[in-house]
Amino acid sequence: MSLQRQIGFWLISLAVFVLFLVLLRDVLLPFIAALALAYLLDPLADRLERLGMSRLAATIFILIVFLLVFVLSLVLLMPLLGQQLAGFVARMPEVAAKLQTLILERGAPLLEKLGGDKLAQDAQNSLGNLVGEATKWVGSVLQSLWSGGTAIIGVFSLLVLTPVIAFYLLVDWDRMCATVDSWLPLDHRDTIRELLSEMDKAIAGFLRGQALLCVLLGTFYAVGLSLVGVNFGALIGIISGFLSFIPYVGSLTGLVLSVGVATVQFWPEWTWPLATLGVFAAGQFIEGNILQPKLVGDSIGVHPVWLMFALLAFGSLFGFVGLLLAVPLAAVIGVLSRFALRQYLASNIYHGGDVSKSPEARKRVGADV
Repeated sequence: MSLQRQIGFWLISLAVFVLFLVLLRDVLLPFIAALALAYLLDPLADRLERLGMSRLAATIFILIVFLLVFVLSLVLLMPLLGQQLAGFVARMPEVAAKLQTLILERGAPLLEKLGGDKLAQDAQNSLGNLVGEATKWVGSVLQSLWSGGTAIIGVFSLLVLTPVIAFYLLVDWDRMCATVDSWLPLDHRDTIRELLSEMDKAIAGFLRGQALLCVLLGTFYAVGLSLVGVNFGALIGIISGFLSFIPYVGSLTGLVLSVGVATVQFWPEWTWPLATLGVFAAGQFIEGNILQPKLVGDSIGVHPVWLMFALLAFGSLFGFVGLLLAVPLAAVIGVLSRFALRQYLASNIYHGGDVSKSPEARKRVGADV
């Protein structure tokens, strides 16, 4: 098969795959979640197999332990988080209004000195509109999470179908990988295997490390804010940890919410809002200097800006399923882009027809995409 026909074949395959995701995005979530779960648990199943357990027994043992931990976490956390979530939603307009009043009371004299009454009035109107829009946005996000997550997809599909699908995938994981490997084109098998290995290393390193990072950060923020005494501290902390898989978004969201709530709650005392700020400063220091290098490092090889773009783009195209697929697809695109760049740097196109002028170009690796 000529190069042009091979390129055409893979482009058509990619288009069919994207069309498949678009058409079936509303029912893919339990399958994507099960695939991710099986992918993350496969190394543990392999280790248990090496210890003498059969694949079936290892899979059953792993999933039972996982489900027990998951159910126990729900039983322990859901009453507290449900109560705090209900209180947060109910009091959010009140907190926003009080925060707006505090800002205007403290900032109005300065604005009047700088630009007169008109500037102060304009600032008041702008701040009121901003707070109102932010409140509506948070409410719409919570509503969309409920309607889009449970009404459309259904709790049944997530809590029941996902473990069942994950069980079958985990049992047959090695067999499926061997089957896919046998389908690789013979002429390019070694190159494709090398690329797949690089993708696997990037995705696995990021997902496993980032998942643990989110859990640790969420626990730290929840405990820290609760000790400070911030209302809804556990809820805000867990939300911050969950959103930490998006660079800077989790910490920034938690910081704004917690400092705003603490300011309204403890006003005019500044000690506790500053303590709240200190919790997030400590969390950022621990994340940047200890957790991130140890757990994640540079495993994914994707720049944070590209990662945020991928999350927004795939989330916009495919909804929550797109958010789940964004990081793996970003890693895949990054690996393929670096491979294409290496090929270009070693080609006649780059060297003007004489590759031998720069033999070291074949060893050059492009920067992170």
